[in-house]
Amino acid sequence: MERNIAYVALFAALIAALGLLPKFTLVSGIPITAQSLGIMLCGTVLGAKRGALAVVLFLALVALGLPLLAGGRGGLGVFGTPWAGFLFGFPFAALFAGIIMENYKAGSVALVAGIAAVIGGIGVLYAIAIPYYMVGTGKGVIESTITMLPFIPGDLIKAVLAGIITQALYKARPAAVLSRA
Repeated sequence: MERNIAYVALFAALIAALGLLPKFTLVSGIPITAQSLGIMLCGTVLGAKRGALAVVLFLALVALGLPLLAGGRGGLGVFGTPWAGFLFGFPFAALFAGIIMENYKAGSVALVAGIAAVIGGIGVLYAIAIPYYMVGTGKGVIESTITMLPFIPGDLIKAVLAGIITQALYKARPAAVLSRA
């Protein structure tokens, strides 16, 4: 029990730490951050339940006003922006990445983790973020989807990194990759 709590807190802190890297904001106003890598790692390393809980803890701290998002943002106001669909999608992204990791134990950990990160951390995340962006901006599905396209290459790189990092952690300390336990 204590170990699970420690991992959830540690990964919430990891997401926050990845927010210290400078953000880059696109013309659309949506920032590119390294924090989505942390979301992917929550699922691939911790598994579905613990990964989603780590993200929920992180978002609760943001809601309380801690400036944990990239660029030092925090507070309830960040949940009212058109790009807040990403924030609302984060727990589901970790959850689905974790479900995939827990259910597909055959094959390379790096490959399964990379695929889990793509499906959860990109597919599920954008399935939530795009409709939310549409409602927030009044734009249609095609225009909103086109607005999101510049993020895909960076997210694919993050998914590959999530696979590599998960594999390296699994090689060094197999018991630490709870999604494989």
